[in-house]
Amino acid sequence: MKLVSYLSNGHDQLAFLVDGLLFDCDLMHPELPNSMNMFLQYWDDMFPIAQQTEAAIKSGRLSKDRGISLEEAILLAPVPFPTSCRDGYAFRQHVAAARRNRKVDMIPEFDQYPIFYFTNHHSVQGPGDIVCMPDHFEKLDFELEAAIVICKNGRNIRAEQADQYIGGLMIMNDMSARRLQMEEMLLNLGPAKGKDFSTVIGPCLVTLDELEEFEIPAKEGHIGKSWNLNMKCWVNGVQVSDGNVGDMDWTFAEIIERCSYGVNIQAGDVIGSGTVGTGCFLELNGTGKLNDPNYQEQWLQAGDIVEMEITGLGKLSNTIVKDEDDFSILAKKKI
Repeated sequence: MKLVSYLSNGHDQLAFLVDGLLFDCDLMHPELPNSMNMFLQYWDDMFPIAQQTEAAIKSGRLSKDRGISLEEAILLAPVPFPTSCRDGYAFRQHVAAARRNRKVDMIPEFDQYPIFYFTNHHSVQGPGDIVCMPDHFEKLDFELEAAIVICKNGRNIRAEQADQYIGGLMIMNDMSARRLQMEEMLLNLGPAKGKDFSTVIGPCLVTLDELEEFEIPAKEGHIGKSWNLNMKCWVNGVQVSDGNVGDMDWTFAEIIERCSYGVNIQAGDVIGSGTVGTGCFLELNGTGKLNDPNYQEQWLQAGDIVEMEITGLGKLSNTIVKDEDDFSILAKKKI
C-alpha cells in the first residue's frame, strides 16, 4: 500500500494513494482511522483491513469517483507527528568518501556496530517549502536517505525479528546547515543545531508488501531485509546524486536492534538510513576539491528546488525559502 497524509479541514487526513488519486481511509471503511498516528497505534488490527480495502479500490469494487487528485492536495509528512526521529549511518560508501576527502583514514568502528543520533521530531515536514534562517544558508545542504516508521511498540528487539516492526519505507531529506553543524561538533556534541530545523519525509509511506519484488539479500555478515531501490536527487533539475537502498551496509533491522536496546521504541518512531553515497553536497564538494583544487563548491540557495526519487517510493520535492527574520546566532558568537 501507499499511504499519504494530507491537509483536510485543518487536520491531517490519512488516505490511500491509488493511480494518482487519494481515498480517505475512514470513508473507504468504517473501521479504518483518519490519521496515520491512529493507524500505527493499532497496526496489527488495521493493516489487514486496509489491505482488503485497497484491493477493493484497485479492482473497482469501491468507486474511484470518491478519490481526489493528488495534485490538488496539500501533502504533509506521511507520519505528520512522529513520536521520535532518529537518523542512522548505514552507508559505508558515504562515510568512507567523507573521511577520504578530509584526508583521514576510514574509521574501523563503522564496521563494528550501527550508530544513530536523535533529531528534532517536531521539525519533521513533508513536500513543499523549507523555511531557513540566515545562518542555515551558511553551507546549506540536503541529504538523500530512506527512512522507516516503527509500527508497533517494542524493547530489546533482536535483528532477526526487527523487520516485523517496520511499517513501511519513505524518502528522507535530512537537511543540514553545515557551518552550524561543524562548529558545534568541535565541542564533541551535536550535530543538533545544524540539523534541527527541518527533516523532510514523503511523499508517501510504502508498506513492505508492496516492495517484495525489490527484496535482495543483506550484505555478507548482516541480518534483515534489503531492497534494490534506486535513489536519485536533483537540484534545480540537475541530477547530483545516484545510489541505491541496497547499498546500505547496516540494515534497518540491525539499526532497530541497537535503537531498542534497553529502550522502549514506539509506534510512530521514524528512523532514517543515513546519507547514501554521493547523497549530499558536503561529500560531493569534498570529492570535487580533492580531484581539482579549483572546484567550485555548491550549496543550497533560496529558491532552489530539491527533488528526490527512490524506486517504488515516489518523488519528494521541496523549495528552499528564506525566512523574513534576519536574526543570526552566528553573529553572537564570542571571539
